[in-house]
Amino acid sequence: MKQRLRTLIVDDEPPARERLRRMLTEVENVEILGEAADGPEAVEMIETLSPDLVLLDIQMPGLDGFEVIEALENPPPIVFVTAYDEYAIRAFEVSALDYLLKPFSSTRLEQAILRARTAPAEASDVSGQLAPLLERLAAQGRYLTRLAVRHRDRVRVLDAKEVDWIGIEEEQVMVHVGDQGYYLRRTMSELESRLDPALFFRAHRSAIVNLDRVREVIPWFKGSHKLRLSTGAEVDLSRQQARRLRKILGW
Repeated sequence: MKQRLRTLIVDDEPPARERLRRMLTEVENVEILGEAADGPEAVEMIETLSPDLVLLDIQMPGLDGFEVIEALENPPPIVFVTAYDEYAIRAFEVSALDYLLKPFSSTRLEQAILRARTAPAEASDVSGQLAPLLERLAAQGRYLTRLAVRHRDRVRVLDAKEVDWIGIEEEQVMVHVGDQGYYLRRTMSELESRLDPALFFRAHRSAIVNLDRVREVIPWFKGSHKLRLSTGAEVDLSRQQARRLRKILGW
């Protein structure tokens, strides 16, 4: 007998969740663990319940489907539920992540579940599969607009424009918003490539700044500089990046 596939439904629309639940009850050996109505709730339920499969909507409040995955340390197997256009669908196909294009049939849902059930272990590396998809979507100008950070035992969602700067502390990435700091499970290189370059600038290998917060460029030792932000924080600016910033700010 096949092992029951413990499945979580994530969609912000109640009728869509109800339809998925009804369709899943007709699929053999599928156990519905629960439903999440937005991105932060999805992150918490995935971490608490450890589902075997998540049917994940993309367009949601709080965090979208991509941001949910990026907020997870070890994402489970995912089947995206999407109404994205044909160009983005080609990106899904390249990434090897399965998807259900709304509206979908019971037969298509069963195919996606069968694929998830029989996929080899190496195909379940969701983070690795997501990378080429995000690169293609970034080429369409889809930059991060929100960041999911840990705050005590909850997931807090930050508007990217709220962020003053991002740095490295104790070998971890720290997002600074006013006088608050939040650890983030991402690398500086990932953030540099995913944040809008019109707003965020890599000032140093260990710092990314919000250009709207820069108030002063202060000469420092041996041709280096510091950036003083509107919050009063001072961030190192390397000599190489100072040349780039001169072109951007025209100083």
